[in-house]
Amino acid sequence: MGETPTLYEWAGGTEALTRLTEAFYRRVVEDDLLRPLFAHMDKDHPRYVALWLGEVFGGPAAYTAERGGYPHMLSQHLGKAITEPQRRRWVSLLMDAADEVGLPDDPEFRAAFAGYVEWGTRLAVQNSQPGARPPQRAPVPKWGWGVAPPYRG
Repeated sequence: MGETPTLYEWAGGTEALTRLTEAFYRRVVEDDLLRPLFAHMDKDHPRYVALWLGEVFGGPAAYTAERGGYPHMLSQHLGKAITEPQRRRWVSLLMDAADEVGLPDDPEFRAAFAGYVEWGTRLAVQNSQPGARPPQRAPVPKWGWGVAPPYRG
């Protein structure tokens, strides 16, 4: 059966995650609830998020090398006052984009993917609130399969 792949490998690597974030941010800029949060989005933002996801899911440390890792990611959320409805919409649109671009749809991958998205977006909401004092330095999280590795029927 071989060694268990990383989530990054199972998803299809940088190419798949880039397709995901490009499809996702096309939706975001058309969404009335999320558009204000991304009004001044850098044209390369989808690529940066793909690099972040790749690193989190066990791929190369490209986000850390290019963008500065956790401290830079944190800086992108501070003071944004993200609301719970915005978080939930973000999650919903990302899951729709995952379907659109054909990310693996096996339950094991989607459970791990959804677990990270829920965890990460809830931290982003907390860290974005006025007066929040999140840790300024932390490692990039490393997300794995959790309870169930990929099913290889």
